[in-house]
Amino acid sequence: MLERKLRKDRTEVTFILPVDTPPGPVSVVGDFNDWQPGVHTLAHRKDGKRAVTVELPSRSTHSFRYLAAGDYWFNDESAGDQDGPNSRLHT
Repeated sequence: MLERKLRKDRTEVTFILPVDTPPGPVSVVGDFNDWQPGVHTLAHRKDGKRAVTVELPSRSTHSFRYLAAGDYWFNDESAGDQDGPNSRLHT
């Protein structure tokens, strides 16, 4: 699930996953972090879900995927758009 907060010249995008689906550590990787795993690792929130917030330029488009333990790559169905094998995010 994605949450967006619009700011003056940027958009704060929060990437949210259920507590243990999939199990183990998960990071969001995309063109905004040069596809580097571990840069944006999801952390546990008080509501039990896992999340990480990334600031991105407003009115831009980004490709991303999630990477879980065991080299398990998966997409965010709530993104609503695809870019080949990746999810696509519009700010």
